Amino acid sequence: MTAESINILGIETSCDETAAAVVTDGEIIKSSVVASQAKLHEKFGGVVPEIASRAHLESICPVIIEAIEKADITKADIDAIAIANQPGLTVALIVGVTAAKTLSFTWNKPLIAINHIHAHMQSAMLAQQNLQLPAVALIVSGGHTSLYDCHSILEPKLLGSTIDDAAGEAFDKVATILKLPYPGGPSIEKIAKDGNPSAVNFPRSLLGPDSLDFSFSGIKTAVLYHCQGQDMKGKSKVHSMTKQQIADIAASFQQAVVDVLVKKTSRAIEKTDAKTVLLGGGVAANNVLRGALEKMCDNNDSVERLLIAPKQYCTDNAVMVASLAYHKFKAGIFADLSLEPKAHGQ
Repeated sequence: MTAESINILGIETSCDETAAAVVTDGEIIKSSVVASQAKLHEKFGGVVPEIASRAHLESICPVIIEAIEKADITKADIDAIAIANQPGLTVALIVGVTAAKTLSFTWNKPLIAINHIHAHMQSAMLAQQNLQLPAVALIVSGGHTSLYDCHSILEPKLLGSTIDDAAGEAFDKVATILKLPYPGGPSIEKIAKDGNPSAVNFPRSLLGPDSLDFSFSGIKTAVLYHCQGQDMKGKSKVHSMTKQQIADIAASFQQAVVDVLVKKTSRAIEKTDAKTVLLGGGVAANNVLRGALEKMCDNNDSVERLLIAPKQYCTDNAVMVASLAYHKFKAGIFADLSLEPKAHGQ
């Protein structure tokens, strides 16, 4: 590490992972610590904000301390504190923002505010050299499904987003319908491996020929009707279904969601003339999505490069926060101690 190296301590508490990481020069990962809350929320089939907030309070200090110790540095070696302050659960964001502002003040370090969704975009660009822009970025997670036109790492332009359920949220809800464990994404992908993706013709909501927005509430409802009847007066049939039938439903649902995500990305490429496609977010860990997007890009002559976030950095983490913060540090873009969490953001 040279004298000019920049060490960023990143902190992430936007949903149900408490995370901290130290990243040098935007790409050298010195440490990454994540405290997951999946077990706490499992019985509810989704994230409970109050439970998430309390768990963040318990974990935030130990996680930050562990990240610094694993990086084998001291506070004197840290050049800035980065925090994901939007979007997310307000009660969860407050914990991270308060910790980051406290460290910034007491250690006299610059504070850098990071958009959580933009950080997922950065996770696909970790350690990438000679990045060709513009790029189309597809960010797919539990709370967000968004497409960006990325002419600059620091100034991505939103092209489209979900108007109701995000893709990851739909996975969680369908997993609940099918009586599968939380989180829904990995559970559906696992059982869908034995299913027929053409068994059930679930709807693909494209919202018009030119739309780049997403809607997944319809397919969630279609799965519910399929399992419980159109009038919703009967009991769920899932308990009486064979494992194969459940696998077929899961595979068909998964394929419908992937088809929409890939189609919308293809539309965005046409509109932007992008040379590069980026994929990030928790749902980006899905192998069917990764494979389908790769096939689409291979068949598109204008796309020269597809960059997909490594699986360990698809779900929420602080490496992506610290990595993006490095570029803000170099550009001199800092926040002050009036920084507040924001539930919504683009």
